[in-house]
Amino acid sequence: MIPHKCPYTVSMSRVLWYALLTLTVSLLILGSGCTTVKETLRIEEKADVSLPAEQLTIKGMEEFNIGKYFLAIEYFNEILDRYPFSPQAPLAELKAADSNYYMERYEEALVLYREFEERHPTNEAIAYVMYQKGMCSYNRIDRIDRDITGAFESIQAFEELLRAFPESPYTAEAKARIQAATEFLVNHEFNVVEFYLRTKKYSQAETRLNYLLAMYPDSSVAPKAREILDLIEAGNPPKYGIGHWFKNLSLPDWMDFMD
Repeated sequence: MIPHKCPYTVSMSRVLWYALLTLTVSLLILGSGCTTVKETLRIEEKADVSLPAEQLTIKGMEEFNIGKYFLAIEYFNEILDRYPFSPQAPLAELKAADSNYYMERYEEALVLYREFEERHPTNEAIAYVMYQKGMCSYNRIDRIDRDITGAFESIQAFEELLRAFPESPYTAEAKARIQAATEFLVNHEFNVVEFYLRTKKYSQAETRLNYLLAMYPDSSVAPKAREILDLIEAGNPPKYGIGHWFKNLSLPDWMDFMD
């Protein structure tokens, strides 16, 4: 709003300028879908970082607790820059990692969790940090026909947690997520079998099925895999209606594996 003493004393040039500005903003908003006025004009809140470590921590946690992670990171990073050896520094490290995690910056968060673990191996939050490392990878699991690195790395991280802290508050969920990620890997293998069947590469399909059954004999798709393998070995591989063998191949809900 243009400052003025009385609405009736505003000059005509200012009125025209304000109208033009309003029209421009409206067009920008229409052209940016659901973008807000704040985002359109790039108006961002700024953290007051000219504070001692204690106050920076309080401010950072206040912003973190209401979901303003981008502001919280500014406070936590300021602590780490100006007070790296302060009592508040470990908490700032951890909450900076958490802030990135909740902003879905999983790769950045994973780096920060690893650094925290290396610097503070005996910290009381280590079990949580190890769980979060697994979650950073788990949340990067995509479709079965894409990169499966997230599934592998999440399993490794959760298994590391279970070895180090078998009775932690995260044990049950870690086990369930391991099973879900494992089923995802099985589904990936089964999806490859489907590709080989559709392209009539039956020898490759047979090899993949033998691998799947050897590695994951108790998986949910094992019975189907055995049936298809038997058909291939009998010289009668599936050629029509192949799709019905391969329905619902994705990452299953980890809650289905909770005891």
